[in-house]
Amino acid sequence: MRFPLSSVLCTALVVALAGCTPSPPAAADRTPAGEVRAAADKGADDSPQEARGRVTIAGEDAAEDVQQWTPPRVDRQGRSLAQLRRAAAQAYADGRLYEDADAAIPLWLAVQEEDPDDRQARLGLQRARQRLQQQADALLVRPLKQREALAEASRQALVLLTLAPKDEKVRALQGRVENAQRVVAYNRAGEDDLRADRIGEDGDGAIGNFREALALDEHNSRARQGLAAAESGLIRRAEEAARARDFASAGTWLAEASKVRDSSPTIADAFERIEQIRAAVLLQLRDDGLRDLTSPQGLKPAREKLGEALRIALPGDTVVAQLRERIDLATHYGSFRPGQVFSDAMRDGGRGPQMVVVPHGGFQMGAGDAEPGSADSERPSHYVRFDRGFAMAITEVTVGDFERYVKATNARPRATRRGHSVVYDERSGNFIRRSGVDWRSDYDGGRAMANSPVMHVSIRDAENYAAWLSEQTGRSYRLPSEAEFEYALRGGSSGRYPWGDAGIPPPGSGNFTGSKDVSPSGRHWHNAFVGYGDGWWGPAPVASFRANAFGLHDMGGNLSEWVADCWHASYRRAPSDGAAWFNPGCRARVIRGGNWANAPEQTRAAWRQSQDSDTTNARIGFRLVRGI
Repeated sequence: MRFPLSSVLCTALVVALAGCTPSPPAAADRTPAGEVRAAADKGADDSPQEARGRVTIAGEDAAEDVQQWTPPRVDRQGRSLAQLRRAAAQAYADGRLYEDADAAIPLWLAVQEEDPDDRQARLGLQRARQRLQQQADALLVRPLKQREALAEASRQALVLLTLAPKDEKVRALQGRVENAQRVVAYNRAGEDDLRADRIGEDGDGAIGNFREALALDEHNSRARQGLAAAESGLIRRAEEAARARDFASAGTWLAEASKVRDSSPTIADAFERIEQIRAAVLLQLRDDGLRDLTSPQGLKPAREKLGEALRIALPGDTVVAQLRERIDLATHYGSFRPGQVFSDAMRDGGRGPQMVVVPHGGFQMGAGDAEPGSADSERPSHYVRFDRGFAMAITEVTVGDFERYVKATNARPRATRRGHSVVYDERSGNFIRRSGVDWRSDYDGGRAMANSPVMHVSIRDAENYAAWLSEQTGRSYRLPSEAEFEYALRGGSSGRYPWGDAGIPPPGSGNFTGSKDVSPSGRHWHNAFVGYGDGWWGPAPVASFRANAFGLHDMGGNLSEWVADCWHASYRRAPSDGAAWFNPGCRARVIRGGNWANAPEQTRAAWRQSQDSDTTNARIGFRLVRGI
């Protein structure tokens, strides 16, 4: 769609094209328009008598530098006045008015020298003046060959001034000739400027000359065409700058072009072309950046292309936003997206555990000084940031998952080798050591279901499972760091409990110790969340309760879980990047997250506890994380 633009739109054009307005590029050296003006105006202030016959023009279009017209001397050669009259009349009829001694006017002037009262000479000169006036008038409006026409009109004006210096029509003709000479001079100077690429956007050069011409003759087509050419030159500069990806200069040049002529539709067309160039460049940068991201070392060149795209794009450009989003994803998640669920193929033909991509970010780890039920080991509270996301198993590792590992490797986990583990005893209501219990057993020593979380495993057993899964998938599986676990458990919240600060868990939020829970023999918890019941005494099958905000099940309940860190009595000097705080050879390790048989204080998000690395019991399991 075409729309008018005028000089008032120049600022808007610059903002739209470049976002900011640099100074216009320096103009080349040029002959000031004032020099042309001085030449054209020479003698403009002279008195009428002094100005007589001094019509001149500078430059290539100059007429002959004639100060006045002197009638050619007629050689009478014994010719009579009658013969001179006849010769003058014939010359007039032939259209030869003043050019030489045989022209009409010189002959009639010769007659008047002999007889000043000669009626035929007087009438002949009168007719000749009228014809010269008509011819000069016609020459001044002739659209073609203006240079020759103006030179002839100038000579005719000089002749008329000689014949009738006080005639108003002649004086008016003289003024028109002088004005036309100035117009031609300005136009010629403007065209010379255009050829030298002195367009005059800074107020000098071609534009100034053409405007001077139009000030003298507002309908002058040559000057108007000159301004159109100047406008086109500025538009050309704008488009060349755009093709060179210098859209700031493109905006400046187009804004200057919009000042040349009012309501020029070519400015709107040029703006659209430049925006098309910008759009094509941005699409190319986006596509090249996306191709870079497909290679392992492509993040740096992709960021360079994003920087270039941001430099030339207008605010809110969707193409640039797409590239930025993909780079952000690649930076923080590699080839994944936050919240993405996946499982890796295994060499034995099966699939690994389902994983979910945890978003990168930061959180305040640990307990505040005034948090009820907190301990010094949970302090000082400190900020931890993950610059990259990570994938975490959606559920705890199940009995079925662990069984595949044992069978594939002929492994003998710790409880199997030792021949016992700690289980819940229904008769006494206590936890006791029982023989024959290992990873296949439930919380009470009975046979566990395949979809129950595996328990009765030590941290060494968990680490061996992670190493086997890594070998099977070709990916790096490991136990989560303590910081990763708490970050994932909180799921973006910052309350006392995994669900927030409410003193009672929301219905269906997890397997916690609730006053409404009942054991097979009718027991109830003495220290529990009052009024809460989840229907389970002992661990529930994985994913029996709804996931948290990160898509993870059972982070705060069901089983407590091993993490990769060694035990430290406080968080002083703890890593701030979320890495595991590990000292080779340490035996005191860490479990995190509440379980089905924990007191409410042990269900807090910041709760942590030390355990010997050989510990196995019915309240501890594990899950894995994987790098992305």
